[in-house]
Amino acid sequence: MLCGRWGSRRRREPPVPAQVAATVALPPPPALQDGGARRPGLRALKKMGLTEDEDVRAMLRGSRLCKIRSRTWQKERLYRLQEDGLTVWFQRRIPHAPSQHIFFVQHIEAVREGHQSEGLRRFGGAFAPARCLTIAFKGRRKNLDLAAPTAEEAQRWVRGLAKLRARLEAMSQRERLDHWIHSYLHRADSNQDSKMSFKEIKSLLRMVNVDMNDMYAYRLFKECDHSDNERLEGTEIEEFLRRLLKRPELEEIFRRYSGEDRVLSAPELLEFLEDQGEDGATLAHAQQLIQTYELNETAKQHELMTLDGFMMYLLSPEGDALNPAHTCMFQDMDQPLSHYFISSSHNTYLTDSQIGGLSSTEAYVRAFAQGCRCVELDCWEGPGGEPVIYHGHTLTSKILFRDVVQAVRDHAFTLSPYPVILSLENHCGLEQQAVMACHLRTILGDMLVTQALDSQNPEELPSPELKGRVLVKGKKLPAARNEDGRILSDREEEEEEEEEEERVEAAEQKRQAKQISPELSALAVYCCATRLRTLRPAPGPPQPYQVSSLSERKAKKLIREAGNSFVRHNTRQLTRVYPSGLRMNSANYSPQEMWNSGCQLVALNFQTPGYEMDLNAGRFLVNGQCGYILKPACLRQPDTNFDPESPGPPRTTLTIQVLTAQQLPKLNAEKPSSIVDPLVRVEIYGVPMDCARKETNYVLNNGFNPHWGQTLQFQLRAPELVLVRFVVEDYDTTSPNDFVGQFTLPLNSLKQGYRHIHLLSKDGASLSPATIFVHIRVQHSRGPD
Repeated sequence: MLCGRWGSRRRREPPVPAQVAATVALPPPPALQDGGARRPGLRALKKMGLTEDEDVRAMLRGSRLCKIRSRTWQKERLYRLQEDGLTVWFQRRIPHAPSQHIFFVQHIEAVREGHQSEGLRRFGGAFAPARCLTIAFKGRRKNLDLAAPTAEEAQRWVRGLAKLRARLEAMSQRERLDHWIHSYLHRADSNQDSKMSFKEIKSLLRMVNVDMNDMYAYRLFKECDHSDNERLEGTEIEEFLRRLLKRPELEEIFRRYSGEDRVLSAPELLEFLEDQGEDGATLAHAQQLIQTYELNETAKQHELMTLDGFMMYLLSPEGDALNPAHTCMFQDMDQPLSHYFISSSHNTYLTDSQIGGLSSTEAYVRAFAQGCRCVELDCWEGPGGEPVIYHGHTLTSKILFRDVVQAVRDHAFTLSPYPVILSLENHCGLEQQAVMACHLRTILGDMLVTQALDSQNPEELPSPELKGRVLVKGKKLPAARNEDGRILSDREEEEEEEEEEERVEAAEQKRQAKQISPELSALAVYCCATRLRTLRPAPGPPQPYQVSSLSERKAKKLIREAGNSFVRHNTRQLTRVYPSGLRMNSANYSPQEMWNSGCQLVALNFQTPGYEMDLNAGRFLVNGQCGYILKPACLRQPDTNFDPESPGPPRTTLTIQVLTAQQLPKLNAEKPSSIVDPLVRVEIYGVPMDCARKETNYVLNNGFNPHWGQTLQFQLRAPELVLVRFVVEDYDTTSPNDFVGQFTLPLNSLKQGYRHIHLLSKDGASLSPATIFVHIRVQHSRGPD
C-alpha cells in the first residue's frame, strides 16, 4: 500500500465538465505525439531544436582532430557526434568494445579554448592556440587535448558542445527519458529500417536493463502490432514505448487525488501538496504548477492537470528529494570562518596514489570545479631556483610551484566566489621560500590577503564574505615561535603517538628554525600553523588565527577522549584534519566523524572516489555549492555542551518507503544478457549513535522499473548533522554487490512526501534518467537544544 492520505475525497468546486475531462484525460506524452520513429537519432536532435544548427551539423559529419598526449604522441583521430546528440564517437588505433569508443556530452565538465590546459601548454606549442581546445570531464577521466585543422573547425566544436550542453541542462526529466529511450531504439533497430521485429524489441529490452518473460513481451508486442505483420512501425512503436514507460505507482497516487474523471483540479492538487508537507502550499501555487508542468493546452486553460502533467511535476526539481531552495545561497555568510565547514583537499596535486602517481595542475582545476576551497601545496626545493610541488621522497612526478599558483589565479573562483585557503607544507630553504612568496604576490596580486583587513580587530577571523581573496596557511615568524623557540611545520602532528618519529621531526624543525623566510611568514595572516598542545583556551587575548593540523588518528583520539572540549575549541579556531600517511593508495577516512566535532577543514583525497567523497559532495551540495556550509548552532556556540559521543535521546524519526526505481544503468553494456538485480540501501551518517544502514530485498532481472514497496525507519539523536545516502547495488549471491548509483544529501535539505532521487555515478556524474521513487516522512519529537 502506498503512503499518503487516502480518506474520503473532498468534493471539488467547481465540477469539471464531462466534455473537458474527456478531452484532456491521459494524452500521450509530448515526445510521443508526433508519431513515427523514423531516424530516431535525428528525431532526438530535432527535439533538442538543433538539427539545423550549422555547428551541430558539422559535428554530425565529423572532424579529424589531432589528439595530443605528449611531445611525441600526437595522433589524428576521427571524432563525430552521434545522432542521439548525447554521445561523441571517436576512432581508436586498436578497436575496443563499443562503449570504449564514445564519451557522453553530459559528462563534460568544461570546454576550454586555446592552450588552457597543462597538456596543451606543455605539448601543444606546434599548434596555434586558436586551433586548440580541451574537453575536461567530470570524475577521473583524463582531459582530451585536441587540435583542429583550422581555427573555424575548432570553434565549431567549442560552440556546438556548448549548445548541446546547454540544451541538455535545460531538458526536463521527461524529455531526458524520451531522448534516452529513443537513442536505445535507434541502436536496437539493427537494419535501420525504422521498423522493429520482435527480435529487435527483445534486444531493446535487454539494452534498457529489463529481462521480460518472452510470452509477456510477445503479448505486449502483438497488442501494439495493429498491422499484424510482425513488425512495429510509426505509431505502433510509440504505443509500445508508452506502455513500457507506464508508472503504475504514479497512476495510483494520481487516481487517489483526481477521482473518476482522471484530472486534478487546482484544489485537488493543493490537497496533494498539503499532504506532501510543502511549505507555503496555496491555491495560487497549485495553479502556478498547472501552468508550468501541464502539457495539454486544453487542460491548462481549465486549470486542470492530467497524469502527464503530474508526472512532469514529480520529475521536476520541484518534485526532487533535494529542497530546491537549498541549491541556492541561503545561509548566513557573515560569521567567522571557524563557524563553517569548508570543502578541503589533501595532496591536491595528485591525480592518483601518493606513492607513484602523477602530479598535475589539472588536479587543482578539478578540485575547484568540485567546490573545494582549501587546497594543499607540498613545496620542495627544485632545480634552477624554482620550488616544485610533489609528494616528497616518493616517485610522484613534480610540477612547478608557480604553475600551481597560476592555476589558482585562473580557476579558483570559477564556481564559487568565496575565499580560498592555500595550505602550504613547506620543505624549502630560505632562498626558495622567498621565491614562493614572490610568486604568490606577483601572480595573485590583489587576490592575496597580505595584511589584516580589520585594523580595529586585526586578529579576528574574517567571514566568507571575503570574496575573490586567497588566504595562505603556513608557518609564522616570529609570532608562531613557541616558548622553546621552535618553529612549527604544517604537519607536526602526523602520527605523533610514535615517539621516535616525533623526536626526528622535532630535530628537523629545530634545524629549519633559522630558515623561515620573513617574506613567506608575512603572508600567513589569518591561518598560522600552530601545534595543538592543549584544548584549554590560552591565557591572554584569544588567538583565532591559529590553525592546527591533525592526522585522522590524532583527531579521532581527541574526539574520543576530549569530546566537548574539542567541540568548543573548534568554535574558536580552525582545525585541519588530513588522512594518515599509512594510506599509501590515497584512500580516504570518513569525514563525518570530524564534522561531528566541528572540524572545519576536513581534507580528503579528491582523486579517490568512494563513499567518503560521496559524503563530502553531499555535505557541500547545498548553499549554492559554494564550498562553505554554516555549522549547526551546537557547533558554533562557545559554551556549547554538545558531545558527539553523548548526543542525548532520539528526537527525530526518519521513515523512508522505497517504492520503485526507473531506468537503472546496465553495468556491462557489452553483455546483452547482463541485467541487474537491484536493491536499495539507505545509509545514515551522523554522530556514532545515529549511524545506521538498512536495505530492501533485491528484485531479480529488472533494472528498468523494479518495485519494492518496503519501509525503512531510523531514530536520530542529532538530525542537524545527519547525511542520508541512497545507494543502489546489483545483488550478487557469490561476491560483493556491484555499485549502480547513489545520491547523498543533508537530512535538513530532504523534502518530505513522494520524491524522486536522481542517481549519480561513482565519479559524481549524472546517471539520468535513472531515479528512485520514494516516500519520505520526518517526525521531530522536540527541537535541537
